[in-house]
Amino acid sequence: MKHEYSTKLWQEASKLFPGGVNSPVRAFRGVGGTPFFTARAHGCRLWDVDGNEYIDYVGSWGPMILGHAHPKIVRAVQEAARNGTSFGTPNPNEIRLARLVCEAYPSIQKLRFVNSGTEATMSAIRLARGFTKRNKIVKFDGCYHGHADSLLVKAGSGGATFDVPDSAGVPADFARNTLTLTLNDIAGLKRVNWSEIACAIIEPVPGNMGLIPLTIEFLQTLRQVIHDSGALLVLDEVMCGFRVAKGGAQELYGITGDLTTLGKIIGGGLPVGAFGGRAEIMDCLAPTGAVYQAGTLSGNPLAMAAGIATLEELFKPGNYEKLEQLSATLCDELKKIVPGYHTRVGSKFCTFFTDVPVVDYATAKTSDTKKFGRYFHAMLENGVYLAPSQFEVGFMSLAHTGADIEATLRAAREAVKAL
Repeated sequence: MKHEYSTKLWQEASKLFPGGVNSPVRAFRGVGGTPFFTARAHGCRLWDVDGNEYIDYVGSWGPMILGHAHPKIVRAVQEAARNGTSFGTPNPNEIRLARLVCEAYPSIQKLRFVNSGTEATMSAIRLARGFTKRNKIVKFDGCYHGHADSLLVKAGSGGATFDVPDSAGVPADFARNTLTLTLNDIAGLKRVNWSEIACAIIEPVPGNMGLIPLTIEFLQTLRQVIHDSGALLVLDEVMCGFRVAKGGAQELYGITGDLTTLGKIIGGGLPVGAFGGRAEIMDCLAPTGAVYQAGTLSGNPLAMAAGIATLEELFKPGNYEKLEQLSATLCDELKKIVPGYHTRVGSKFCTFFTDVPVVDYATAKTSDTKKFGRYFHAMLENGVYLAPSQFEVGFMSLAHTGADIEATLRAAREAVKAL
């Protein structure tokens, strides 16, 4: 493949943006080399500015579950734009999209739209603190919930340690109110004094350290200890919502969040997020309650139209069965070809380049990132675009076909030879 134009654009971008990008993982720091610049996308394919074509398993980091430039979404956005791109007032499509979300998530009685997953998780935590009148929160090592200050905290040594910020610019006082625990560690849950905790926030299908399935027993124990203490459980389904089942991880695992955060798919590729839960909690938000949260572009007509078109199409009979079949076929065959530890939940999947079972962040970090980098570039040169980091996941879409999967498997065989 030739990459001359992408290289030229990268040199220009590096003069204009920190690290040359507007979101860190795009810089290919986890795999080496320089990123390609995308010119267009359709279905499950990307074409870069040099004319190279790729089968895409990143899908804009998850939202493209129907594929790129789906005609129904394109039409919905065009029609909405003709009527205005932002009103600053309520619009009817906010109600339509909210009903679709609540239909899929019975735990969400009321919700509020925001503009990103980070906004959703940040707002949900503020609401949990306001509702419980407690300050401390629990998060889990390796789970990413956006870049709000109180969530950029590392896990410390031991099962439950208050620790230091994971980013410069975050005051230590924020970290002192954030307790980090280890995934799948039931004993660690029982060592916490939950009576002083406002909420625990967790990805029920962790996907920001690679994909790490959680045990049902762990999730059920977490749900119980939180319920018994009067704290709240915030299920961050920004990434796994509508990905692993119509009702997300809550349907898949039979657990219920007091608050749920959503994003990605409900915008059909446009910037959007949401958080919602029990009415008594949500009514603590302004203007009915004392917890302030606002957003000028929240519920904007373009994102609402794209979200409605996406969910209406996705909810058609047979689509989740098709996603499951495509994902299982790809991953079952990759296990035979690529050495490593393979995980999958619904249409999310990952290959860890390690020989040990991956059950938490510590075991995920045993992966050979240099080997993954070589594998990534070999796949890219064979026309398959995977997430450019060992600690991200792949996404299947309804636009992928059996032929795409066969082409991916051929590329994997060549990539393994190159290793």
